[in-house]
Amino acid sequence: MKQRPRKPAIPRTAEETVRHALADLLAGFTLSAREISVSLRIAEKEIYSHLEHLRKSIHASGGTLEVTPPECRRCGFVFVKRDRLNPPGKCPVCRHEAITEPLFTIRLPQGRKDETPERSVEELFDS
Repeated sequence: MKQRPRKPAIPRTAEETVRHALADLLAGFTLSAREISVSLRIAEKEIYSHLEHLRKSIHASGGTLEVTPPECRRCGFVFVKRDRLNPPGKCPVCRHEAITEPLFTIRLPQGRKDETPERSVEELFDS
């Protein structure tokens, strides 16, 4: 199998960490962990630890990390009481493994609106 040459990695500036980029991204979008990993170019498994830390940081500043809970595609069970951010392995009701991914977004306090307007996911992946 022939391997394509990789694009050179563009390092982030010293001021912009992964978590800063993640917070900026989620302030304007509602995204899954897979979409976040594609746009930030880091592994999907790393996203969940960054989100957990970001949840605590945002809570201290008065904002919230809103999570749209995953749902079973077969029986429709919604994982509302789940505290963990990573997706569950299978449904506790029907034991089916086809489960939608949780979606994440950041809601800032009313007095602190972000300068970035609401954007669509297509705009994110076009740039």
